[in-house]
Amino acid sequence: MAAHATERVVRGSAGCSDPRANALRALAIDAVQQASSGHPGAPMGMAEMAVALWARHLRHSPANPQWPNRDRFVLSNGHASMLLYALLHLSGYDLPVEEIRRFRQLHSRTPGHPEVGITPGVETTTGPLGQGIGNAVGMALAEQMLAREFNRPGHTIVDHHTYAFVGDGCLMEGVSHEACALAGVWGLGKLIALYDDNGISIDGPVHGWFRDDTPSRFRAYGWEVIGPVDGHDIGAVEQAIAQARAGADRPTLIVCRTTIGQGSPARAGTARAHGEPLGAEEVVATRAAIGWTADAFDVPPAVRAQWDATTAGRAHEAAWQAKFDAYRDAHPALAAEFERRVRGELPATFGATLHAAIETLGATTDKVASRKASQQVLGLLAPKVPEMFGGSADLTGSNLTDFPGADQRHLSYGVREFGMAAIMNGVALHGGFIPYGGTFLTFSDYSRNAIRMAALMKQRVIHVFTHDSIGLGEDGPTHQAVEHVPALRLIPHLDVWRPADNVETAVAWGAALQRRDGPTVLALSRQGLPQLTRPTQAEAMARGGYVFAEPPQELPAQAVIIATGSELQLARQAQQLLWAEGLPARVVSMPSTSVFDRQDAAYREHVLPSQLPTVAVEAAHPDFWRKYVGRRGGVLGVATFGESAPAEDLYRHFGLTAERVAAAVRACVRAAAPGGGAGS
Repeated sequence: MAAHATERVVRGSAGCSDPRANALRALAIDAVQQASSGHPGAPMGMAEMAVALWARHLRHSPANPQWPNRDRFVLSNGHASMLLYALLHLSGYDLPVEEIRRFRQLHSRTPGHPEVGITPGVETTTGPLGQGIGNAVGMALAEQMLAREFNRPGHTIVDHHTYAFVGDGCLMEGVSHEACALAGVWGLGKLIALYDDNGISIDGPVHGWFRDDTPSRFRAYGWEVIGPVDGHDIGAVEQAIAQARAGADRPTLIVCRTTIGQGSPARAGTARAHGEPLGAEEVVATRAAIGWTADAFDVPPAVRAQWDATTAGRAHEAAWQAKFDAYRDAHPALAAEFERRVRGELPATFGATLHAAIETLGATTDKVASRKASQQVLGLLAPKVPEMFGGSADLTGSNLTDFPGADQRHLSYGVREFGMAAIMNGVALHGGFIPYGGTFLTFSDYSRNAIRMAALMKQRVIHVFTHDSIGLGEDGPTHQAVEHVPALRLIPHLDVWRPADNVETAVAWGAALQRRDGPTVLALSRQGLPQLTRPTQAEAMARGGYVFAEPPQELPAQAVIIATGSELQLARQAQQLLWAEGLPARVVSMPSTSVFDRQDAAYREHVLPSQLPTVAVEAAHPDFWRKYVGRRGGVLGVATFGESAPAEDLYRHFGLTAERVAAAVRACVRAAAPGGGAGS
């Protein structure tokens, strides 16, 4: 039964008497009103929660937002962004009031939802509900692992908490179940989530669609649960946080009963407070109700002084630096390694390590599935790149994401693809690790939004997606990826690699690890693939697309065949068939289209001469390749769902054969000839 948007849910008995909380309310009200857009209700409802955490417990340094041992704060209910912007502005971060006035405007540092890298002090991009708490789990996991790796008796240099504000919407989303269950399993004692339990979502009071016993749910996960407490009682929330900080063996959920839009006479406790400005009359009424007399966007100096955290932040940072200096004296090698990891730099020896791995993989003559080649690469790289941290969504034996000696550097996430991806984003955001995780390519749909968020945040996260096509065989269309590789290629800033053999797989891993400005997908085969390329081609491979094979006898090519992954062997066979007929063709391997597209125009024209008829072959949906072959070119792919059968039978069934590739090339060459017809 639908609820009424005007129905009230009032929780928490404390009023709006604290000027620090009212400063947050006022800035949120003013910014949303000026933008004629935004969400004032949650910032107004969580204002006292924010005072309790930020003014009493949060260790941070506004002058140095990247201080390594700072506490992390995640606003999982990212629509409440003005709460975070007000906190950052008042605490002393480089976020002047002019940016608050420009809330939700083009190129401002106060976008509609928090975005990491845009606003100083924002730890992660939130807005898609539930993912923020998943990121927070990843941050707390990274803290736990770094502490285990670097802390030594008498020298505790990694010691900070991760705090998250979450709302009803976050806890409705399935990803929160996945991530929070794992947080309990892992005993993340320095993760503290404050639940804004206001009983309202966009459609109205949530009792019509959200009746979970949330405290019991989290206790079942293995969390400590405190409350419910009055979320408008700063002292009560402060005490709850102190109690949570005293625990060390499990994460904590603090249930804070609040009223959305607290302080607004007409809107408090209603869905109308959630996602629209209060309106001019209600702004005046709210200011009167909370006793706020300052002008719009103005905060009295005495209140600003109470919020200013720059001096305390410098003291926190200086105290930690003194500890780290003593640590450096006692453990100089560990200190240098910690600093390198925090900077996100690969080991100085990485280039040589990668080169040796490519040479080793290139010496193989047997058919090897690229998923197995990936595991071999991991075995060569991971021991010398200690920040590599892997896992799999209950498919380790299929994805082959582990490696000899992995031990605590590899986790099983269980059947939780979305949670795994969100957690990996948090690990990457925290710093100190390069996370990678595996599942079947077709199940990337479960985690797609977290992959998109990694791309939006430009985080170095690596997704190992195996069983990449109909080539997986008998498991059938439920498991056979068709549209997935083309669809993933459409995500901006995401690099997708589909390597054809051992060497290309090693090069793809190298590119993923060296890339610091975005995530990478490795689409890998289940079936064995022949070793086709040479280590001497590695530099060209790293450009995303390259000339794999020219026609024999150095004759000029009359056509180009583009292929990726398991279909490169078909392109090579087709080239040989065409050569026997006197038609010289070039074969181009394009393991990563996005990397190829970033090359200069001259290189791209060199690899794919625009005057030559071009045919592409890939065991995926064909439409993507039109950007390279044009309307008169040819594409062989799979435009429908797969079938359950052995891989060899499926390739023949769908027409992915060397003979069909050769026929398509012939047709395109004929069509391009003077007087020729339309291309195939």
